[in-house]
Amino acid sequence: MKSSLFRRIHFVAAILFLAANFQLRAQDLITDLITTNNSSGITPQSVLTVMQRVADWELAHLSDNKRSPKDWVAGAGDAGLMALVGISGDAKYRDAALAIAATNNWELGPRKYMADDQCVGQLYAELYLLYRDPKMIAPMREHLDAILAAPTTNSNYDYAQPGHGQDNWNWCDSLFMAPPAWIRLYAATGDERYLNFAVTNWWRTTDYLYDKDEHLFFRDSTYFKKTEANGKKVFWGRGNGWVMGGLVRMLQFLPMNHPDRPRFEQLFKDMVEKLLTCQQDDGFWHASLLDPASFPEKETSGTGFYTYALAWGVNQGLLDRAKFEPAVRKGWAALLECVDADGKLMNVQPIGADPKNFAADSTEPYGVGAFLLAGSEVYRMTALEKPFIKVTVSNPASFYRASETVELNVEDILKAFSEPMPKRAYEAPYFLQHVRSMAVMDGVSSQILPSQTYMEPNFPWKYIFQVDLAPGETRTFYILDGSALAAEPQPIVKTFARYVPERHEDFAWESDRIAHRIYGAALETWAAEPLTSSGIDVWVKRTRGLIVNNMYATMSFFDLNGPSQDDFKVGKTRGDGGLGIWKDGKLYVSGNWRNYKIITTGPIRSEFELTYDAWDAGGQKISETKRISIDSGSNLSRVESTFSSDDKSPIQVGVGLAERPGENTILDDAPTAIDGVIPESVIAGWQSSIEKGLFVQNQNESWMTYWQPQDFAKGVIGTAIVLPKGSIQSFTNDNPNVPDAKFAAPTKTLTEGQPALRSILAIAPAEIGTPFVYYTGAGWSESGDFPDAKSWNDYVSRFAERRDQPLQVTVGN
Repeated sequence: MKSSLFRRIHFVAAILFLAANFQLRAQDLITDLITTNNSSGITPQSVLTVMQRVADWELAHLSDNKRSPKDWVAGAGDAGLMALVGISGDAKYRDAALAIAATNNWELGPRKYMADDQCVGQLYAELYLLYRDPKMIAPMREHLDAILAAPTTNSNYDYAQPGHGQDNWNWCDSLFMAPPAWIRLYAATGDERYLNFAVTNWWRTTDYLYDKDEHLFFRDSTYFKKTEANGKKVFWGRGNGWVMGGLVRMLQFLPMNHPDRPRFEQLFKDMVEKLLTCQQDDGFWHASLLDPASFPEKETSGTGFYTYALAWGVNQGLLDRAKFEPAVRKGWAALLECVDADGKLMNVQPIGADPKNFAADSTEPYGVGAFLLAGSEVYRMTALEKPFIKVTVSNPASFYRASETVELNVEDILKAFSEPMPKRAYEAPYFLQHVRSMAVMDGVSSQILPSQTYMEPNFPWKYIFQVDLAPGETRTFYILDGSALAAEPQPIVKTFARYVPERHEDFAWESDRIAHRIYGAALETWAAEPLTSSGIDVWVKRTRGLIVNNMYATMSFFDLNGPSQDDFKVGKTRGDGGLGIWKDGKLYVSGNWRNYKIITTGPIRSEFELTYDAWDAGGQKISETKRISIDSGSNLSRVESTFSSDDKSPIQVGVGLAERPGENTILDDAPTAIDGVIPESVIAGWQSSIEKGLFVQNQNESWMTYWQPQDFAKGVIGTAIVLPKGSIQSFTNDNPNVPDAKFAAPTKTLTEGQPALRSILAIAPAEIGTPFVYYTGAGWSESGDFPDAKSWNDYVSRFAERRDQPLQVTVGN
């Protein structure tokens, strides 16, 4: 009764506090609080509706495009489709993008150096950033790596040469096709070679084709001396539209602290100042920028790119809103005039056609791409007219961070909203509804990022999303109430946790990288194979999809060629990161868990709590509450163990990894040679084999890895633990008397993996009543992530660095 009353008091207090500080906007609840300067009638809903209508028409007519789906015509259309994917609540657009990429086998076009054949890579890289599946970018990496390994030897940018010299980016359209693909691959991998190539070659093209007087790009060198009928230089509308679109798409992924960013931004601002003067009264930019009278036709592809670029510049604060927003609205209105009742975008200048005379109903995928890109930034412009909270995230480290979770207290977000709410908002249902409807918008695009809110009595309510950050980079994100948006994209669920009563009360959890289970009380009395063990089991997976439910539904645990399998025998060892109490040279462990509580399970994080009955730890009765969470993109789970005992004496814990048969080398990961052995060289040269496994122990950084002996055709599992820095007092094992014969290399694979012989332990101090926090996890040689011991060791070492250099987060405008 007392506990229930306390929770109710706590909840009411929270509601009163939060309600006084949070401005929630929704339908009849708070419409009186929000005003808008949107006098033109453009709303997020109207923009999204027409974008979807145009995309629907295009997707229904993909077969009309007789060119290769891997070339620039389709690639530019795909870029717009992905912009729609970032804001639409209908997953069919994401599914369509996946289907297009899969049909292409995730390959670029066939010509090695040709920029046009690299455009479609933007689709693959952006899908990768959603799913983080290495298969999605593997062919692209192979193609671009081949270019890096053997760059073109042609340094001539003259377009008049035989074959036009298109091994280089020597025509202005190429700046949309290739550099945004390269820089997206950098964002996907953190490999700065791709970034440097994109930036270096962008400026080579700019230095050659950019007219510093007119602040426009020549199409290619054959236009240097040409003039229009009015005597002015020839600058094509769509050609410079390609450049502006490419500029935006470079700036979206160019690190905020990159030394060339100011130069890119200045080029952008110089060009838009000129382009503003080229927009016609009807809102269009014509095919010739300096002689529009000679080219009177409406043209939507160039107009789409300019509207996209100007809207992006306004949204980023690079352009003066009062000066440039009217041009954006005029451009958008002009584009809308060219969408017919079925959703067909018309007035797109065809490839190679006479820009003075083409059919009004002409359309092309690249025109649709430009329209959708423009719509995405107009959508963002209207959405950000509503109240939002700015969140600034900084990476203090000297390394790239991918899929890093930003964790905010809901209280801090709500404090940042200053206006009071109407009385009705004090009612809990309204409050909960709107806290859960909050959305995160990317700082450099309109994309709505996956996010998750979870609440628990007596704990801070949390709001999480994930970011990618270059070394030393600071980026900005925006939190909006969901009512500011027309829709929210359906999240890709990448974590899961559940109680499994149908399998002897297992508790299982997973991310998109790895899966685990831990055993419940019913297994202790299972007649067929009873087991008392609080060790942690591992299920490996070669898919980014979730597999736990399917594993239990089919009971297909040992399918060698399936998406996942159980090849990790725990027995009575600690398995992968279980613990016990270490006292007088002996490890005392609990029985199986007794009670569970799911805190949250969702797209980004799953978190739950298990309790263990008291056990005798060398004369001291100790019980444990274990809180475990796993985030998407992570191979490691966070474990928070809190021990209870009437005896408050300090204790030691042993966190362990199960050791397998074979010759297991234990290596001290020291920065200098030990007895003439350089640990880094041993790790780098380690060859996976059935006969040998490798433990690497780093006491200073407080982590341990194990690259197990290979289990024949099943590959190699790597396990790891990461403890608080400086906490490991020693490494040892829980059974020094295992007979040597047990370590003989196996001669065949076993259904559930090779036997667990003992636990190799990291010993650390702990206190009764104070949470002991550590991380544990696993990887697999067949997953596509960890081909060898070095890659697994590097991952864990970098994880420890991330532990020591957390993201720096500021909430508020």
